[in-house]
Amino acid sequence: MNVPTPTQERRIRPLQEDDFAELMRLEEEVFGAAGEGVLGAYYVRLCCEFFPETCFVAVEGGRAVGYVLCFVKEREAYCTTLAVAPALQGSRVAFQLLRALIAALLGRVEACWFTVKEDNLAARALHAALGARDVGLREDFYGPGDRRMVSRIDRRAFERLEARLQRLGLVERATAARPAAGAA
Repeated sequence: MNVPTPTQERRIRPLQEDDFAELMRLEEEVFGAAGEGVLGAYYVRLCCEFFPETCFVAVEGGRAVGYVLCFVKEREAYCTTLAVAPALQGSRVAFQLLRALIAALLGRVEACWFTVKEDNLAARALHAALGARDVGLREDFYGPGDRRMVSRIDRRAFERLEARLQRLGLVERATAARPAAGAA
């Protein structure tokens, strides 16, 4: 296995058409090896071809080491998958991917939804750190017996997150106009 060394440069960038094979490899490495189902090839191909504005990949040493897939419908985002290569889990890859995603969403959405396995405490803690609140459990989400916790970052939490990231110099001020508070 080609494990990137700490001296290799990591880039976070929007997905591209030619990322397909690397994402499918990473799907097998992260989810398949854990006995979980992997994303369908059609779904991953659509992400690579049509959603670069809200889907990002982390690349190190010429290989994908993480990715985040997210879709926007009207003023709500749906973060469907965040994956990091096992050798780099616990590193800053997930944070870097989410920073790119949040920067892309600021000014565009008023909420972001996440689904995660109920026992994935690391992911749930990461979502909570972003300001997400658990809103319920969904039974049979990806198939029989698959329970998923659903959480949501609302507009106020997005505003707090944006202010915090701006103070830290991690994102620039969003230029898109937001609806006034209470506006539909």
